[in-house]
Amino acid sequence: MKKDSASKLSLIGSVSLGTGVMIGAGIFVLMGQVAELAGNLFPIAFLVGAGVTGFSAYSYVKFSNAYPSSGGVAKFLRKAYGPGTITGTFSLLMYVSMVIAESLVARTFGAYTLRLFYVENVGSLVPILGVALLAIAFVINVAGNKIIEATATITAITKILGIAILAIAGLAVGVFPSFGSAVSGSNGDMAILGDFVAALALSILAYKGFTTITNQGGDIINPTRNVGRSIILSVLICTVIYVTLALSVAANLSIVEIIKAKDYALAKAAQPVFGDLGLGFTVFIAIVATVSGVFASVFSASRLLGMLSKMKQVPGLRPRSKNPALIFTVLLAIILTILFDLTRIAAIGAIFYLTMDIAVHWGLFRHLRKKIDFNPLIPLIAIVFDTIILITFLVLKFNTDPLVPIASFIGIILIIIAELFFMKSHTDSDGKMDMGMDM
Repeated sequence: MKKDSASKLSLIGSVSLGTGVMIGAGIFVLMGQVAELAGNLFPIAFLVGAGVTGFSAYSYVKFSNAYPSSGGVAKFLRKAYGPGTITGTFSLLMYVSMVIAESLVARTFGAYTLRLFYVENVGSLVPILGVALLAIAFVINVAGNKIIEATATITAITKILGIAILAIAGLAVGVFPSFGSAVSGSNGDMAILGDFVAALALSILAYKGFTTITNQGGDIINPTRNVGRSIILSVLICTVIYVTLALSVAANLSIVEIIKAKDYALAKAAQPVFGDLGLGFTVFIAIVATVSGVFASVFSASRLLGMLSKMKQVPGLRPRSKNPALIFTVLLAIILTILFDLTRIAAIGAIFYLTMDIAVHWGLFRHLRKKIDFNPLIPLIAIVFDTIILITFLVLKFNTDPLVPIASFIGIILIIIAELFFMKSHTDSDGKMDMGMDM
């Protein structure tokens, strides 16, 4: 049964959800982490990251125009690779990266909320606040699409206006940043280049929220046009916001100051401009942004998991509760919020996302050239960019925080093993899979 158009998302609502996910994570936590790697070049890292994201977005727009669905990436992968372990593995990587993003934004909410009370990021308080936000997001998502859209639209307008005020005022009052000294304490040109390329992994993560829009195909008006348009508009809006605000932060804080306050760098940058009033204003905007980001991410991730269940790429979700995919998504996000800090959550999310992203581009290029009209050079360029950035980021993390690549590797292996066993469980003696759903 088709949903009534009155209950579906509009283009504005879809863009609001997309920017809600992107801005929630990108500005308020990744700003400091990108600066830690790229040094004085961190505003440029956000600009270059937008360029790389543009090549990636091309594949998702083409897929969305051809196969709009609530399954989003899961359906794209199935169209490219067919039912089975490959589709299931990379779809789950996408799903887990989305849940990681929820945890990232939830912990960011905790870190900024504590600034209202001049409390440092006490280990136990940040995850407690993050878990509370996830619980509220569950209630909002249970309420339905129209409540989600109204919440997303109001919060999107509030945070974009607030961030615009911060950015413009910061540039007006501060000293325009110099890009002469690329990285504080740099160890030569190759080290500078390597750190900058690694920083791109996190700047791209700031834009990855656009992929959640692909999960709105079953919930948006005129999906064959509006999903793709929503992706393009969301990336453009966030590019302007990220670069402008990065310049504003760089104009008012030194790299050392940004790194020291990396979990709440934007609030720190507002103090030289607005004083204590600016701190309160920035924290308010951060709370609005992170709240909307969690609401939107939970919405998209739960729909992706629900579609994977219908496609029989994961075990069926049929308990007595009304929305088991939503419950599982929120519970997984809560566990991650409790276990990992912001830096590690962001790093693992970037690794999972880039790995999945390569699979999407290759699937489009290798398997669907006869079914979808696209320029084959663009996904190939996206694969090259993703591969270089992923390898550079992994090498950096092996040297500085080996737990991140080890945890990521173990996670990927567990997903592959789980998918292999699950696929075997519903493959008959003739080697045919009962995938259930006709896509």
